[in-house]
Amino acid sequence: MVTQNEIANEIAEGERPDRPIRRMLRAIRRRIERRPGLRRAYRVAVGVLGGLIATVGLLLVPLPGPGWLIVFLGLAILGTEFAWAKRAAAFTKRQLARFWAWWQARRLSKSAA
Repeated sequence: MVTQNEIANEIAEGERPDRPIRRMLRAIRRRIERRPGLRRAYRVAVGVLGGLIATVGLLLVPLPGPGWLIVFLGLAILGTEFAWAKRAAAFTKRQLARFWAWWQARRLSKSAA
C-alpha cells in the first residue's frame, strides 16, 4: 500500500530545483523577466492558455474521459504565473494524495474481505 508520505516524497523529488528541466525553465524565465513587454505578453498568454484548458476540462467533466485531469492541467499552467492558481493546484495535489491513499486502503480492505 502506498502511503501519503511516499506520494509526497515522490512529488517533492520531481519538484527538486536541481532537475535539468527546472534549470532550463528558470533560465527562460529570467530572460522573460528582463523585458517588461515580453513579461506582460507571457502573463497574458499563460492566462489565456491555462484558462482555456481549464474551461475545456470543465466542459468535459460530465463526459467519460479525463475531464478533471484536464482541469488540473489548466490550473497547473495558471499556477506558473498566478499565486491563486498555484495555491489551488497545491490544494488539489494534497486532496488527490489523500484520495489515492484512501482508494488504496479501500481496495486492500475489499480484497482482504
